[in-house]
Amino acid sequence: MATAPDMSSSREALAAAVDALRAAGVQSPRLDAELLLAEASGWDRARLVAEPEAGVPAGAARRFGELVRRRLRREPLAYILGRKGFRSIELSVDPRVLIPRPETELLVELALELRPRRVLDVGTGSGAVALAIAAELPGCEVTATDISAAALEVARANAARLGLSERVDLVEAMLPPQLGGFGLLVANLPYVGEAEWSGLEPEITEWEPRESLLAGHDGLDVLRAAIPVVVGVAPVVALEVGAGQAPAVSEMLFEAGFGAVETRLDLAGIPRVVVGTNL
Repeated sequence: MATAPDMSSSREALAAAVDALRAAGVQSPRLDAELLLAEASGWDRARLVAEPEAGVPAGAARRFGELVRRRLRREPLAYILGRKGFRSIELSVDPRVLIPRPETELLVELALELRPRRVLDVGTGSGAVALAIAAELPGCEVTATDISAAALEVARANAARLGLSERVDLVEAMLPPQLGGFGLLVANLPYVGEAEWSGLEPEITEWEPRESLLAGHDGLDVLRAAIPVVVGVAPVVALEVGAGQAPAVSEMLFEAGFGAVETRLDLAGIPRVVVGTNL
């Protein structure tokens, strides 16, 4: 496909963006540049690969430049695009909520193993875990809570767009008023320690909601407060934790009266979810 003289090709546009993003410290410059150009142009990534000499229209080029400048400021790609995939669903995300991570899928996998009739998701944020469970377990009723009204606005919009509003009850609280009947409680609560904050990527420290991440000096303050409260809410409690926190959280669950405690590893081999059971 010939390129008009006043148009740069997609190959040229991508090369310039990749160089700039790499220099700015972005970890995946090529992937990010391709996704941003696809967003700006309305093309899919397959076309970018198949037609590298295709001219980028002026409007798309301007839009691409705007998106790249946002990424150069280390704004997360998911916030720029306004969406993030999580298991089988796509979620709308913005700075009111954390960006869903792959390791959090372990909480959904546990629900698929246990197949409870009712699940309580504490600290739902964008609704990622609650909505994924509802999507993959059609017979399951899910209650999702968050103390952030702003986060719940995002979760409600996601539930409505996915057609899951009738099966996912969203509640502004730590725990819902009615606690009986839950077979599983899952929670991805703040677990980042203040001591490690400065070493995190600027995508996290400058853009994601601090209140959804920080939990005191060692990152365990929120879990220390939450574990005694959730005892008795469900026979199985699954908590996402940070690297190195599993032993301390396991001990907390034992001290709270859970008869059996196990850990689940994420894809990097890190103990990422601690499960307490009282059956």
